Amino acid sequence: MSYSIIGLSIAGGLLAIGVLAILVSGIRGMIVGKQDYKKIGMFLLPFLVYAIAYLLTEDYAEAGIATMLFMMALMALTILATGFRTTFNF
Repeated sequence: MSYSIIGLSIAGGLLAIGVLAILVSGIRGMIVGKQDYKKIGMFLLPFLVYAIAYLLTEDYAEAGIATMLFMMALMALTILATGFRTTFNF
């Protein structure tokens, strides 16, 4: 077994552990009542966009690329809107 496969396996495992910890923390926060529903919606937005893109394209790779492009465009618009808001004191 090569070192690259071992390294990628370890990185994937650590990524899975991190995602699992985030999910457990989020669920615990919702049960306790510390979570803001706006933050939960923002976290779920990419999954919703991906589901819609998958229904439209019927290909997981194209849906992933479409999701990435949509989220990058949304990020750019949000940065632009924030810049306008702070510049013109809205």
